[in-house]
Amino acid sequence: MKKGIVYGVGVGPGDPELMTLKAIRIIRENEVIAVPGNNAKQTLAYRIAVQSVPELAEKELLALSIPMGKDAAANRVEHCRCARMVESILAQGKNVVYLTLGDPAVYSSFSYIQHFLQEDGYTVQLVSGITSFCAAAACLNVSLAEWDEPLHIIPALHMCGEELDSAGNYVLMKSASRMGEVKQYLRQSGKCVCAVENCGMPTQRVYRALEEIPDDAGYFTLIIAKTPETKEA
Repeated sequence: MKKGIVYGVGVGPGDPELMTLKAIRIIRENEVIAVPGNNAKQTLAYRIAVQSVPELAEKELLALSIPMGKDAAANRVEHCRCARMVESILAQGKNVVYLTLGDPAVYSSFSYIQHFLQEDGYTVQLVSGITSFCAAAACLNVSLAEWDEPLHIIPALHMCGEELDSAGNYVLMKSASRMGEVKQYLRQSGKCVCAVENCGMPTQRVYRALEEIPDDAGYFTLIIAKTPETKEA
């Protein structure tokens, strides 16, 4: 029997209108939809996608618990288990569409099982989505990089401050759990800072300066830090 294909489909950062036409088509054309989380219909990826693809509510859903904790060995065991769940469906000749926030190539939970699937000989196709940092930049009406400016995309959860010493502009993702420290690093860097919390969602909040960002900002808070010379008006 011909094996199915697994699609890693980006649904964008939160606004269902930011889903691509290709993402919508792929979801509509396939019956098995995987989502990262224990309760499929409660996951953010599902709740975004179903607004643009109402028929998603009638499809077969596969909930996958994708841990991203500090225990790499334990994570790997669970990622492998999730990959095997997907493979059991692919082996029946069915395709699987995995919904992921933003783009599947940027800090996506899908990448953790993608490695196992490819190692086992299954076909994987990525369907790009609008990234959170591009959507946040549009919301703030700023450019991320111009001419020869480097752009650094950093998971702030793991930063130590020295990363901000390089020339160029910065996107800091996953800052929430260390927001106080991250703000101190940014204060010392002298960069112009703005941020968006829950970009594209009903709870979206925009911060135009570093001191406006609360220390208890939510998980989906994305910071853009630029050199003063390149700050947008």
